[in-house]
Amino acid sequence: MPMKTLHRWAESLAGIARTGLGFTESQYERERFEEVLRVAADIRVHADQGVSDEDDSRGVVTEWLNSVGRGVPGYVTPKVAVGAAVYNEKNELLLMQRADSGFWLYPTGWCDPGYSAPEVVVKEVEEEIGLTVVPERLIAVLDGARMGMTRLPLYSLLFLCRVESGEINLHPLEASDAGWFRPENLPRPLIGYERWGSHVFSILDGEDLPVLYDTIRDPIWRGEETS
Repeated sequence: MPMKTLHRWAESLAGIARTGLGFTESQYERERFEEVLRVAADIRVHADQGVSDEDDSRGVVTEWLNSVGRGVPGYVTPKVAVGAAVYNEKNELLLMQRADSGFWLYPTGWCDPGYSAPEVVVKEVEEEIGLTVVPERLIAVLDGARMGMTRLPLYSLLFLCRVESGEINLHPLEASDAGWFRPENLPRPLIGYERWGSHVFSILDGEDLPVLYDTIRDPIWRGEETS
């Protein structure tokens, strides 16, 4: 069983249980949901480390319980992030090397309350890279966990962006390097290119493509991870 699949199942079980805890008024149901959390924690610890550690499992359960809200605020949903497929006059794509991991990817960041998704795109690119960009359209909606970006449940909204002004000026806490690339000279290691690369560069080369989204697994719950 792939560790990636075990991790997905653990997070899904935990989400169901935490949502249940947020809505139930029954002590019996609370106890059952907490038991599900303990099972999910054991799965997650095994997926993370390849072993089962009781102390680590208890810590994961505590983390999940502390995040439980009441009612609608307690309904567990994926986090939302945005990405910017920024291009230049040579139809090259802007990629940055993340300072925290060393991996390369287009500029991306969490969505902040009070901003629309395209506004966050503008803010993130300016903060991380120093360029002012104009989002032109949404080109992809991707599951971050399936793409290898994160182990958290995450949807990433990728926008095609043109540069309006500015020069590359890296934020030292966000990016250690950045540059303009074509498929023949991509940097490594590069996150999730097999999922978004062909789509993005085809759009940069003038193809009118619909919004890309992840394939539907068949069956949805137990299906294999595919590109």
